[in-house]
Amino acid sequence: MISDFLSNDHQHCDQLFAEAEQKVASGEWEAADEEFQRMREAIEHHFEMEEQVFFPRFEELTGMTMGPTQVMRQEHVQMRDLFDSMAGALAARDSDAYLGDSETLLIMMQQHNAKEEQILYPMLDAHLQGEAEALLERARDVGG
Repeated sequence: MISDFLSNDHQHCDQLFAEAEQKVASGEWEAADEEFQRMREAIEHHFEMEEQVFFPRFEELTGMTMGPTQVMRQEHVQMRDLFDSMAGALAARDSDAYLGDSETLLIMMQQHNAKEEQILYPMLDAHLQGEAEALLERARDVGG
């Protein structure tokens, strides 16, 4: 199921997020740089799977282009802006700025993921079930 695949990926991204935050909080800057990059790449890959594979096909089938997928894209933009700010704080070795942005991002991601997992992903499963395997294969290849 698409929802299981994407929800599991949320959990993976959340784990990487926590690891990066922990490294910043403990002042392990080089490890923080690496963990932040891993986290950012994983979340960006998640966004790209949604934006390049699942959302367009869902919109094509349902005709809903200004509905939940558009809201999720807008939130992706907001999160990407926070990544940029966090990267700047990391480069400046400013743990207070990083952790402040991190707290904002955490709240945003929790709300975003809940909306996806409770509303959008079940809609994807319902509308895309007949082609789920092919779409999952395409999603795994995004950015690769």
